This record gives sequence, C-alpha cells and structure tokens, in this order.
Amino acid sequence: MSTTLPANQMPVIQPAPFSASVMTIPPPRKVARSGPMADRVFGWMAKGAALFTLAMLIAILVSLTISAWPAIDKFGLGFLTSTTWDPVKEEFGGLVMIYGTLVTSFIALLIAVPVSFGIALFLTELSPAWLKRPLGTAIELLAAVPSIVYGMWGLLVFSPVLSTYVQQPLQYVFGGVPYIGALFAGPPVGIGILSAGIILAIMIIPFIAAVMRDVFDVTPTLLKESAYALGATTWEVVFKVVLPYTKAGVVGGIMLGLGRAIGETMAVTFVIGNFNQLNSLSLFQAANSITSALANEFAEAGEGLHQGALMYLGLVLFFITFVVLSLSKILLSQLKKNEGARS
Repeated sequence: MSTTLPANQMPVIQPAPFSASVMTIPPPRKVARSGPMADRVFGWMAKGAALFTLAMLIAILVSLTISAWPAIDKFGLGFLTSTTWDPVKEEFGGLVMIYGTLVTSFIALLIAVPVSFGIALFLTELSPAWLKRPLGTAIELLAAVPSIVYGMWGLLVFSPVLSTYVQQPLQYVFGGVPYIGALFAGPPVGIGILSAGIILAIMIIPFIAAVMRDVFDVTPTLLKESAYALGATTWEVVFKVVLPYTKAGVVGGIMLGLGRAIGETMAVTFVIGNFNQLNSLSLFQAANSITSALANEFAEAGEGLHQGALMYLGLVLFFITFVVLSLSKILLSQLKKNEGARS
C-alpha cells in the first residue's frame, strides 16, 4: 500500500552551493604563434638552400673551366672533332669518347624505353593482384645493385653469351649487306659499344619502369573505367587515355634514365673496351666513353695538357648533361602548353 505525502511535506532538494572557484578558473592558455621573425628566418633558410645549390653548380663549372683551360687554349673547339689521343706526343681529341658516350646512351634508351613501358603497363593494367607487389619490389631492387656488379657480370657472364648467341649470328646474317653490314663488322668478342649499351639499358630499366608505373597509377580510375565501358581495349585505353594524361611524367622518367646512362662510369669501363681509336662505325668495336676515360687515366695523368684534356672531357660531359636536361624541360613545357591550349 503506497502512501502519498502532502504537497507541503514533500522534501525540498536544495541546489548545490555555488562555488566561487568556478569563476576563478583561468581560460586555457593560447600557444604563442610564431611571429613574423620566424617566418623571415624560414624564408632566408629556404632561399639560402637554393642559392647554395646554384653556387655549387657555378663553382663546379668554374673549376672545370679553369682546370681544362690549358687544353682549351691549345686545342679549342678542334678538340671535339679530333680522334687523336696520344699522351706521349701530347695530342688530344675527344671525338672518340664523345661518340662512345652518345651511342651507348642511345642504344640504352632504344632498348630500355620499350621494355620499361611494357613493365609499367603490365604492373598497372594486366598483372594479377598477388603478383603486382612482389614484382614491383623486385624491379625496384634492381636499381639498388651497385654499378660495379653490373660491370663485372657484364664482362664475365654477359659478354661470352653476347658474342656467341648475338654477335656471331648478326655477322652471319648481315655481314654481306651493304651499309648495314658495316654496323656489325669487327671481331665478335663480346665487348664494345653494343655490350656497353645493353648493360646500360639493364641498369636504367628499373628507374624508367618505376617512374612510368607511378605516373600510370596517377591516372584517375574513372577515366579508364569510362573508356572500358565504351568498349575500348587495354591497348586503346593506354594509348588514348593513360599516355595523354601522363606524358609529362613519362618524358621525365625517360630523361632520368638518360641522365643515368650518360653519367655511368664503372659498368661502362668494364665492357666498352677502353680503346681510344675510332676505326669504323661498327657496334662490335671496342671504344671509349668520357666517364671510362676519366676513370682509367685521371690517376696517371700528369699536370699539364693531359690532365687539362681530361678536365676538358669532364666539361664536355657537363655540357651534354645540361643540354639533355634543357631539352627535357623545353619538351615538358611544350607538352603542358599544348595540353593547356586543348583544354
């Protein structure tokens, strides 16, 4: 049986006593913002880093020019067209080294670009999910192999295979063909321009393939799925959707590989033959490159014209690299301008 108390007897609930401490709690302390001075210091540091890089570049160019000046003063621009390299008579010309550098780099690009494109296409469009990650990691690991290992492998393992299964059949097939046969003349010993170009191609494939794969992955999935929905094949999607969208990145990856090929030293030194004469245009003949000449002769070069000629070669290599990078920048800017005009 429940009892209800009268209204006048209901317990009165008193409110908690008001505490003055609530009013005395200080507001949360604001963290002091960095003032204009900190921003100025950060700007000075960033500008200093950029200026330091530019100063280093200028210092390298000036030091190369000063060191190469004895050869520049005596040989002038004729150094670039002369094939003579005789330290005893102090007669030097850099055409053989320049030719070897350019031809081996061209062969490397000719082989590496299609292979790298195929690797990137397979990894982004055709590879099953379980194979994509380990295969991509394996390709990236190839870039970590030291260049001297590639050179030793090329000299001891690859050169005999190239001589037996590539150079000899090519000579047998094209040896009697006018003009073309001259490219495959000479003893098929497995070392020379072709061998150096192939080794360089193997070395730069991981760089170009990794860049191409990354830029292909940047392509919006919606664009590719829309193309597939309209009935496009994988080939059409790649050439009409992916490549137009990523052409700037693809060109940048190719230029990165070309820069690596031009500046490579040890691998080329092992397999190019280190021969300072240009007897023919055969891809089988032993030759020399700028980097291999510097690696082989700089330690034994005496002060004067010999050392100056080597530094002149270094200056030429610097100029070649600068031209390649400048052309790549011009090409990229032109691609962006055309893309902006179309949009």
